[in-house]
Amino acid sequence: MNTKPYRLLIFGAGVVGSVYALRFAQYGLDVTLLARGKRLEALKRNGLSYNDNGTIKQISVKTIDKLENDDIYDFIFVPVRYDQAESSLTAIKNNKSKTIVTLTNTIGYDSWLEIVGERLLPGFPGAGGDIKEDVLYAQFGSEKHQGTIFGEINGRTTERVKELAQLFESVNLHYEIQKDILAFHISHIALAIVNKHFYTNDGMVDIETARSIKILSKIAADIKQNLHLVEQAGIPVIPPETKAMGELPENDIISRYRQWLSNDFIIDVKLGNHAISQKAEILLLDKMFHELISIQR
Repeated sequence: MNTKPYRLLIFGAGVVGSVYALRFAQYGLDVTLLARGKRLEALKRNGLSYNDNGTIKQISVKTIDKLENDDIYDFIFVPVRYDQAESSLTAIKNNKSKTIVTLTNTIGYDSWLEIVGERLLPGFPGAGGDIKEDVLYAQFGSEKHQGTIFGEINGRTTERVKELAQLFESVNLHYEIQKDILAFHISHIALAIVNKHFYTNDGMVDIETARSIKILSKIAADIKQNLHLVEQAGIPVIPPETKAMGELPENDIISRYRQWLSNDFIIDVKLGNHAISQKAEILLLDKMFHELISIQR
């Protein structure tokens, strides 16, 4: 392997954190997973259990439940929900590691910069799935635009960005260095918040309701409206696939969602346990997106 022996910490053992830990561990990298509660107990008891094409396997991963200030890593990855990001970064604040890679939704970085300063390297995960009975059912995107996205806030290709790219190459992961990471995040939020239509008062709609014209018409209309609002605010809609989605007729968006919701993996992502746990995040981001857009316009 042509990469230096990086020391990596993943701060959070949910779906996204677990799938990155799995990939790094499979390639023999020095990776530690910070976990708590029942998730930590399961990892200590059984290792990281995961579904591999229908077969449940385990792999040993180092775990901690607390990050000490002098426990230094080359990269700390923070794959948590947006509504957990500030508390997670605050827990890392006094640690001396130089680069903290956030892999989550956001519409801005000001509050994060106040906590960890220039160590912040914003990103977005190229993976999704669910955890069922302590078993990880997740996968990475298979194309570049479905890969891990990251980039400096100022758009420069710094040495740490090059090192992170090298790290992902060493474990055969698709990635994209994004020159306008904020525009990417806002564009993605415009799409992500339409998932609010899948929520009920006490959970998620069933699959048949999710595929109904009533729900999908709302989603299609919101996608077109949200992306139009981003453009009206003078923010580039990126990547091109997102921009193209907003230019489709509503019926085509409905057809695309129906096709996605015929795939078991997508159903898990959109309607599974992980999606249920995202409700507070999605509703908060929906509110903040519209507040931001109204200010920008």
